[in-house]
Amino acid sequence: MPGDKSNLKRPIHFHFRANTEEAEAIRGRMAEMGITSLGAYLRKMAINGYHITLDLSDVREMVVQLSRIGNNINQIAKRANEARSIHVSDVEALQHGHKEIWEAANKILTKLAAIK
Repeated sequence: MPGDKSNLKRPIHFHFRANTEEAEAIRGRMAEMGITSLGAYLRKMAINGYHITLDLSDVREMVVQLSRIGNNINQIAKRANEARSIHVSDVEALQHGHKEIWEAANKILTKLAAIK
C-alpha cells in the first residue's frame, strides 16, 4: 500500500524548522562528530545529547570578592608608601578576603566536577 509505513524500520516522523545560522551550526556539529546523515545526528542528539545550564552566581560573587581584595591591596599599598609601614589589621583583612576567594573557588570547582 502506498503511504503504509508499517514495514519501515523507523515509521515515526519528527519535523522541525531552523533558521540559516542554526542550520549551519547543526551541520558544523555534524561534521565535527563525523556524522553525515542529518537523521542519524538528530536521533543521536535527541536520545543521548544533553544541555548544560550553568548557574554563574558563584562566579559573580567571586569576581566581587576579587574586586574588594584588589581595592584593599591598593589602599594598603598607598598607606605603605605614605607611612612606610603596614598595619596588622590591613594584612588580616587581606587574609580574610583571600580565604573567602578560596572558599568560593572550591565551591565552584566542586559544582563543575559534579557535571557529567
